[in-house]
Amino acid sequence: MTASSVTDRQLRERAIRCIEAGQWETAQAALEALMQCAPQDVGVRMELASVILKRGCMREAVGHLLQAIPLLPNHAPLIAQLAWQLSINGEILGARACLSHLERAPEPPAEVLVEQAHLRWMLGEISAAMECMNRAVAIGIEAPNEYYLHGMLLQFTGRLVESEQVLLECLRRWPAYGDAAVILANVRKQTPEANHLDFLSQRLSALPDRSADARSQFVRAEFESAVFKVLDDLGRFDEAWQALASSNARMHAITAYDAKDEVAITDALVAASSHMEAHPFGSGPDHKGPMPIFMVGMPRSGSTLLDHMLSGHSQVMSAGEINDFQRQLHWVADVVPNGTHSLLKILERAEDLDYAELGARYLKQTQWRAQGRRFYVDKLPINIRMVPFIRRALPRAPILHLARDPMDVCYSNFKIMFGNASPYCYDMQTLAHYYGQYARLATHWHDIMPGTMLDVSYAALVSDPANTMRQVLEHCGLELEEVCLHPEHNAAPVATPSSAQIREPVHKRGLGQWRRYAQQLEPLRQALAKQGSV
Repeated sequence: MTASSVTDRQLRERAIRCIEAGQWETAQAALEALMQCAPQDVGVRMELASVILKRGCMREAVGHLLQAIPLLPNHAPLIAQLAWQLSINGEILGARACLSHLERAPEPPAEVLVEQAHLRWMLGEISAAMECMNRAVAIGIEAPNEYYLHGMLLQFTGRLVESEQVLLECLRRWPAYGDAAVILANVRKQTPEANHLDFLSQRLSALPDRSADARSQFVRAEFESAVFKVLDDLGRFDEAWQALASSNARMHAITAYDAKDEVAITDALVAASSHMEAHPFGSGPDHKGPMPIFMVGMPRSGSTLLDHMLSGHSQVMSAGEINDFQRQLHWVADVVPNGTHSLLKILERAEDLDYAELGARYLKQTQWRAQGRRFYVDKLPINIRMVPFIRRALPRAPILHLARDPMDVCYSNFKIMFGNASPYCYDMQTLAHYYGQYARLATHWHDIMPGTMLDVSYAALVSDPANTMRQVLEHCGLELEEVCLHPEHNAAPVATPSSAQIREPVHKRGLGQWRRYAQQLEPLRQALAKQGSV
């Protein structure tokens, strides 16, 4: 054994020990020394980037990930792992380069095609993901997550009958796969003649009810949510509410909502915006490419419908729900994403950020999504927090704010299964609190930046779509096209829980839906009334 190989092994062992002990600085030093010995080792560079992220240095870590791209060997798992790391750290172009490399593999096995499909879906490339999934299915898929991804992509691309068949098969083979149950119930409206109530109820009855295991409680909550959806469709509202109340009580118990954190974020955003407003906005980055249209608001406020109508226009493409703006904000601030704490750290640095660079980086990573059109829609409701940053970084980008009746939008959040991503929505008091923080921000942005956001009323959109869309398009610098009034003619993929309903003509069924449960939702109405929201 040579001296160099001993050194290499010792460095690897030292790095492993330090990582296991959380000694990030020493681990970084060992990995940097190892990289000098093995400069072509992509795995070492990725591990080094991971350690540097643990130390809180985002820019340096991302730099190492980018340097790994031209060194990639023909090793599918490693390529996919690098693509994941690049994408979650805001380097979407780098992730796509990895995927292009991966797709050159001759006759890849099904598991590699599924991984490609998963990555394409995560990047918002639904049609490309569907193509990969179709190839994987032709070879043969055998895991529940593979069936689930297939069923979900079929739903997103409007192939609802096929989606239903795949999800049913998934649940027949893996009866406790709750993710599939949720989508199955939502893939279409359930009717007395054709529904899955017995099928779902049987699987629910086989699940443990009182388990202390959070995962078991989560799965049962998913099935209860699916049963609620079927019963609600069937008009059996008393039984439906029982299922929903039980599902949400479980989710509330296992997903913590931190009211103090939400208030702290709102306070910090308001304080930071006052500093930002003291600076001129200018015209933003000098570019001739496509312009983003930002869509913000509360979740379930009608943004999917507006996005689908707007992207029917010949000059507009939907980018879907992408998180690119916040990712680039973290890079510019050099703050590793870590929920509330990282955003608070960014806000402390708000006065000193390079907003021109923020805008330029965002455009560089996203303009490919326009696919030759003049505009692309960035639809992410939580970007209501980003409005002053967007205005400062991209002052020419239109911002549309979806506004929906408080009870309607809160009930719509309360009845949907968002998993662990939205802990606010499973309890009426926390839901009202979260809505109050959202409304506080929206009001503040209007007060300090009048005209920056165009409020788009959901009620107006479904009651008078022609005039509402005319105002929306005028705000974006476009003229009305008739196709914008017919979302059912837009065949583009829709990757949200509303993907099935959105393929129908514009309707008003979403107005006042909460009233069928008015008695049960009275605590929510009172909580909203206390803060002046209703």
